[in-house]
Amino acid sequence: MNKINPITCVATSNLEVQIPDDLGRNIVLYFYPKDDTPGCTLEGQDFTRLNQSFTDSNAVVYGVSRESIASHEKFKCKFSFNFELISDPDEMLCNQFGVIQLIKLYGKEYMGIVRSTFIISPGGDIIKHWDKVRVKGHVEEVLETIKTL
Repeated sequence: MNKINPITCVATSNLEVQIPDDLGRNIVLYFYPKDDTPGCTLEGQDFTRLNQSFTDSNAVVYGVSRESIASHEKFKCKFSFNFELISDPDEMLCNQFGVIQLIKLYGKEYMGIVRSTFIISPGGDIIKHWDKVRVKGHVEEVLETIKTL
């Protein structure tokens, strides 16, 4: 997949998000498994810490998971995230990016979101993507890539 199909999503703060961005920015779209879990919280805190640098580099950050807007609002408020979270309960966005995969954890198997990040150009091209992300140092790596665009 090199180009995405345009889609409108519902996000926190009562926003409708256009992907690709209709304001000419690059989008950093990061998919995470579940609100208010340790790795997802740390990743959100890292994006919050560096969000101004993304903005200064003409990029907007969105987190995506299958939780409801109400769950996202609580998560965002609890940790003071300074970017929006997209709710994808019907998995339309997750399926477009192929992030719903078989996960094996503690001897159990289930279909879930594999932590992944995508950079999408204003024209809808996927510039870069990371699969099976390890949180530590990841946001810094994404920011360095954005700065080269």
